[in-house]
Order: sequence, then structure tokens, then C-alpha cells
Amino acid sequence: MGGDHALVPGGKGANQAVAAARLGADVSFVGRLGSDDAGVTLRESLEAAGVDTTFLRDDAGAPSGIALIGVDEAGDNAIVVSPGANGRVSPEDVADAETVIRDATVLLLQLEVPMEAVSAAARVASGMVVLNPAPAAPLPDALLRLVDVLVPNAIELAQLVGAEPGGDLDEVVAQARSLPVDTVVVTMGAAGALLVSADDHLVVPAPTIHPLDTTGAGDSFCGALAEALARGVDLSAAVERAVHAGAVTATRPGAQPAMPTTADIEASMSGRAGTL
Repeated sequence: MGGDHALVPGGKGANQAVAAARLGADVSFVGRLGSDDAGVTLRESLEAAGVDTTFLRDDAGAPSGIALIGVDEAGDNAIVVSPGANGRVSPEDVADAETVIRDATVLLLQLEVPMEAVSAAARVASGMVVLNPAPAAPLPDALLRLVDVLVPNAIELAQLVGAEPGGDLDEVVAQARSLPVDTVVVTMGAAGALLVSADDHLVVPAPTIHPLDTTGAGDSFCGALAEALARGVDLSAAVERAVHAGAVTATRPGAQPAMPTTADIEASMSGRAGTL
């Protein structure tokens, strides 16, 4: 495959934390890093973005998580992840950070850490629980019932329900409603996002862009969604902001460096020339 390749420390959680912090959210990141140069670099990048790393533990037993990212000429990406220290995050790490998790207005979770840690954090949370089920894995109903907003892409949603990807809109809505979650937000790339509740659904279109690198777009979407929900923004409006955040990110190279500011999102939403 032609295009560019990069070896990037960290993972989805770090990207999402930076995305939310860059938009002004008060973010604490719970996880593990290896005691290596990649870990030092990632901690510095998180702190530079304003992320609290008090509960980001150095783990001498594993290297920092690494993602090998390939981007083709159309801006689409293929990612291979070596979880490293991410795979050693445990319910004990959750217990250590129990106060910050319990007091969070929004708890944003993903699946680059073990399911036991994800479930433990969801049980502790008293605020809104948002789960990005990526990388895709079977999810126990007990966890899903603790989730307020599930944010899969269309392929991950199909995998979760045991269906073939590529269904039409009605099929995707039915798939979302088959899960024991009140609200599902399906990210659909250039088509925007689909917001599904028990009795309604809404397609939120994306702006037309010329994608350069889609690597961080999904994480940007999740971080922006969590930031807006933490401010009390209505869910449909929060999804709209998240769609524009993902679109802006896809026009820029890289992941964390591509995350937009509030001004970037507002410019995209207003359709101002030269924004993207």
C-alpha cells in the first residue's frame, strides 16, 4: 500500500483525552505507560495538552502501547496496535482513581485496556458513561447496561450484534436498538453520524472535506462528544459538534497534533471558506 506510515506511542484513550482537553475540558487520564522513552514522550504530550496524568501509572513490566499506522493516498488508514502497558490496566488502577472516576461528569471509555478494567470503571461512575467499543470485542450485557452512550462505527456495531456490515439505514438503526443501551451514536465517516434512541433516530451529516489522514478522526469525534456532553450540551448538538471535530481532524496529518480547537469546530460549523 502506498502512502505514509508512522509509529505512534499511546492509543485511543490518549488521543481522546487530548481531543477533549484541547476543547477546554478538565480531563484526567487513568491508565498505564511503559517506563521507556515512548512513555516519557506520551506523558509530556498529554500534559502539554492540559491533561491531568496523576493516575497515569509508569509500568516497568511492559513497554508503552504502540500503534503502527499506514495512510494511503485517499487519506484512509490501517492501524496495527501493540497494547503493551495498556493491556495491564487493571481494576486496581480503577480503585486507585476511584474518586476522580466517580466525580467525573462524563466517563469516556474504550477497549484498548482489559474488559475487567472497563467494567470496573463503569460500575464506579456516577456521571454519564460513554463507551467507544474499539477495538471491537464482544461486550457483556452487564457492561452495556451501565453505558449511557455507545459510540461504535458501522463495522463495530455489526460485529457487536453478529451481523454483516454494510446494511442500509433501517438495518443499522435496528442493530443499534437491539443492544441494551439507551443511546447509540454510530460514526459513519464521510456520511457523518447516526444518533439512535429507543423511539427516534437522526442522521447528522458531515461537511464536505478533502481528507488527508483519517487516523485520529474517530478519537477526535469521541473527545469532542464527551467535552460537549460534560458542558450539558444537548445530545444532538453534541453529536453535530463531534462530527465537525472529526472532519477537521481528517484534513490534517497525524492524530494528537490534528485535534481541533473550539475555534476550528465553530469555523467548520459556520462553513467559513478556508476552514478545512
